[in-house]
Amino acid sequence: MRLRGALIIAAAALLAGCNVGPRYARPSVPAAPAYKEKPPAEFKESNGWQQAQPGDDKIRADWWGIFGSAELNALEEQVNPSNQTLKAAEARFREARALIQLNRSNLYPTISTAPAITANRSSSNSIDASTPRQYGNFILPIDLNYELDAWGRIHRSIAAAREETQATAADLETMRLSVHAELAVDYFELRSLDAQKQLLDRTLAAYQKALDLTQNRFDGGLASRAEVAQARTQLETTRALDIGEGVDRAQFEHAIAVLTGRTPETLSLPAAPLNSTPPVIPIGIPSILLERRPDIAAAERRVAEANEQIGIAQAAFFPNLLITATGGLQSETFVNWLTWPSRFWAVGPSMLQTIFDGGRRRAQADSATAGYDETVANYQQAALSAFQQVEDNLSTLRILSEQSKAQRVAVEAAQQSLELSLNRYQGGLVTYLEVVSAQTIALQNESTEVDLLRRRMDASVLLIKALGGGWDVSKLPTS
Repeated sequence: MRLRGALIIAAAALLAGCNVGPRYARPSVPAAPAYKEKPPAEFKESNGWQQAQPGDDKIRADWWGIFGSAELNALEEQVNPSNQTLKAAEARFREARALIQLNRSNLYPTISTAPAITANRSSSNSIDASTPRQYGNFILPIDLNYELDAWGRIHRSIAAAREETQATAADLETMRLSVHAELAVDYFELRSLDAQKQLLDRTLAAYQKALDLTQNRFDGGLASRAEVAQARTQLETTRALDIGEGVDRAQFEHAIAVLTGRTPETLSLPAAPLNSTPPVIPIGIPSILLERRPDIAAAERRVAEANEQIGIAQAAFFPNLLITATGGLQSETFVNWLTWPSRFWAVGPSMLQTIFDGGRRRAQADSATAGYDETVANYQQAALSAFQQVEDNLSTLRILSEQSKAQRVAVEAAQQSLELSLNRYQGGLVTYLEVVSAQTIALQNESTEVDLLRRRMDASVLLIKALGGGWDVSKLPTS
């Protein structure tokens, strides 16, 4: 009897190490040795700039500090504890983590009991009894059920749950990065609108002086009523633009409030025109991008999970090996219920093998294989999209930097042209139409310069986001 039990245990241990299904290998992703697009010239000219090497990660987790705005830093610090979208993503992570233990519980036997006490009376009309009999039934059973993980199905289920948990943790970090980046973009958009309003306010003051000059010239008989109307039209048109800036600013302020977990009426940001410049951002090389992007890490973990699903589907072709045992105490009276002679037990192995299922298991295996192929394609596409996003923002920053330098020259030339036109108008050499044209061109150029700075700041945020925002795969949970 002892020898038979030892053989059963040895066979179980031997079979438990037999996992069916493919071994996992991370799919390959093509990566160039360097990015095609070069960073802006300011990056290379800045003190301390050098091309990052593999593993040289200089972007910190609180990457928004690189912009040097105390107000932005304070807003960003409110996101993690207060943003409702992040709370929902964190709850999904905890839910996925709980499923690891749910699957791990299948490694252990299930033990249950159902004690019962009943009073019984046999029928006087029954076949096996000539006289009725009354008796009790006191039972305290213990049932044990255990499935041997002969083909690795349970271990693969645990591994799949663990990999889904890691993927969900990466999803959380992707959401966290997106929310922080969205807040930074909204902040710079709002400050850009403040800069536009400052420009319009300054322009309104200049246009008011031009209108006063034209009115004085009209009163002195040196200008026509049409010129006064032109000056007033220019002033009021600009005033309407100035007022209209408030619509977008209010919406960005409301969005920032919600991102920080607050209602819009609780947040009011005083006007502060955007006047900073884009920071220097360490770029690194394409190959390390795969380790720094949480969305790529999530896609790769789901490839590993899909690989486990293939093994689980293939294990269904093999029999289930079970060990069941039951025992306990049973008696007709309470007096001798809990005594040794009242014991009973039964134990033994069993096997369950599906002989015919109409192709169900084959379809499940084919479905798992197709699911794996889908996750591989999603992983490779996520990597390619990441490379594209970095390249896009590098080219955007470089081109906008060059455009900003040219725009500065255009602004200076437009201001000089406006001054000359006003002087010529005061001297009676030209009509006010030339002044209006010069004013329009000057305002357009200054507005374009402000907008270029906004686009450069936004592209800086998006570049940091494309680079992973200081995250790397070492931060994935391992247990």
